[in-house]
Amino acid sequence: MESLGQTKSTTFKRNRQGFIMDKRILMTGGSGFIGQSLIEKLISAGYEVHSIVHSSLLPEQKGLVQYKLDLFNPEMMNNFLKTKRFKNLIHLAWYVGSGCHIDNANLDWSIATLNLVKSFIANGGEKFAGAGSVSEYDYKYGYFLEDVTPSDTKTMYGVCKNSVYRVLNVYCRQNNCVFKWLRIFNLYGKNEKDRRLMPCVINSCLKGEDIKVSNCLKFQDYLYLDDTVDGIIKIWESDIQGAVNICSGKPVQLREIVNKIVEFTGFKGNVLWGAIPSAFEENLTVGNCDKLKSLDWEPKYSLDEGLKQTIDWWRDKQKESINV
Repeated sequence: MESLGQTKSTTFKRNRQGFIMDKRILMTGGSGFIGQSLIEKLISAGYEVHSIVHSSLLPEQKGLVQYKLDLFNPEMMNNFLKTKRFKNLIHLAWYVGSGCHIDNANLDWSIATLNLVKSFIANGGEKFAGAGSVSEYDYKYGYFLEDVTPSDTKTMYGVCKNSVYRVLNVYCRQNNCVFKWLRIFNLYGKNEKDRRLMPCVINSCLKGEDIKVSNCLKFQDYLYLDDTVDGIIKIWESDIQGAVNICSGKPVQLREIVNKIVEFTGFKGNVLWGAIPSAFEENLTVGNCDKLKSLDWEPKYSLDEGLKQTIDWWRDKQKESINV
């Protein structure tokens, strides 16, 4: 086991109710799409982040400590938690590779997550937040409200995420651990995998290549990465428990997103509508975010603003690759 980065004395902060919060957080998935931005904002907010990584290390920075550990090794994790005695855990790590919605790896991640939380609580853990997903909901309803909309999903990814949510919701309550479930919807921004819709369209535009997309007639709920991360921190610092949707609450047609990217990049080439099959069948997936808004959260970025920020990031990334 290797510890990397710099550490400092544990810091504390009072929340809105006046209680002292331990600002030393153990985190998984820190090198991922959401994790990188979340670490940046947590450190800026005065947190000391201890990140479990498998291989992809982030650059060293003050306030970040990284550990090379295997989340699938319960004995290793238990020994680590027994030594470190963390009170706070944010668990983002999960398999999100190609075909993740049907991959059997979801079962392995379910088991690893349950073992992790069990050891965390057994070794002094008091507060847990896990990354849920819009995929937990039954998509045929179109509009998703926590604790109301059924979660009769048919994918391995959605079933496993929701099963972990149900088990930990009870387990944490029975063992006096605060439980928060971050039910994250579609999002976009820097560091997103380049095979996803927005990066794919943006990079095609910037390279002057034909854009190959589905018919893009469906409506989905998209939220900019920074607003998603702000929502996670709002939930973490509040006294709210259980599942909380992190979404915009506003459906947008995928075709509108593509057309905006074309406009903002000044692309003059061809958009090949229907060149690839649609990734899903449902015509509408949008969430209710009233619970999140009750925590004084509001999106800071409109769709236009978020897309322009994302385009600029990918443009800079392309320039860097040319200059290397």
